[in-house]
Amino acid sequence: MRGRSDQIVVRGDGSDAGGVDPQQLWLSSDRPRKGRKPAFSRAAITAAAVALADAEGIDAVTMRRVASEVGAGVMSLYSYAPDKETLLQLMVDHVSGELSPPDPLTGDWRADLKAIAHAQRGLMLRHPWLPTALFNRRWSLGPNTLAFLEHALAALRPTALDGGAKLEVFSLITGFAARLVADEIAQAALSASPERAAAEARYLAAVAADGHHPELAEALSAPARPLTPDATFARLLDRMVDGLDAGS
Repeated sequence: MRGRSDQIVVRGDGSDAGGVDPQQLWLSSDRPRKGRKPAFSRAAITAAAVALADAEGIDAVTMRRVASEVGAGVMSLYSYAPDKETLLQLMVDHVSGELSPPDPLTGDWRADLKAIAHAQRGLMLRHPWLPTALFNRRWSLGPNTLAFLEHALAALRPTALDGGAKLEVFSLITGFAARLVADEIAQAALSASPERAAAEARYLAAVAADGHHPELAEALSAPARPLTPDATFARLLDRMVDGLDAGS
């Protein structure tokens, strides 16, 4: 929602969406508010939090820091987002707006599912804090996230999957993209330290040669595949999506 409805009022019926009921968070209707016009909007505060996370990482996002970024008092920020969990919910849905409008569906559900995964990877690479934000939390789906979910469910319409299975596939694809991007970011950090990368390679070579790990030794001796992040993501995505049973 926009304008005056961007402000959140904390009630006693909080839920998994931080300290705010999901209907209140996402479906609050436009209505006039008494008192002074709010100095800030929820959208502006969310955008400031996203910019901070993009620049410095998710740990930098605190209510005090975001308040400072927008020139607000910390206590006034709580009227827009009562806790950091709610702010993270808003941030995730805010960046999910970049996924819309998605590429038109082709009718080839496997190709469409792969396009969805690549779009998610691109989003997560633009916002490297996003995989971390998605892990270990139960999310309330905001309007942008719901729009992309609707697109993914439509992509799966040609399959014989029931509704629950379609939701599971979407969760699987999202989790896959988040895990691969998190690994990609970690590997990029490792490659910035050649000494550490060389030490890891020496360690694996020693383990493979100790005679106690023959399967690992055989796996490491196999011809190398392209190891660029793009190639790795595409190869593993093909393996996963092409192996899905559309009739289960």
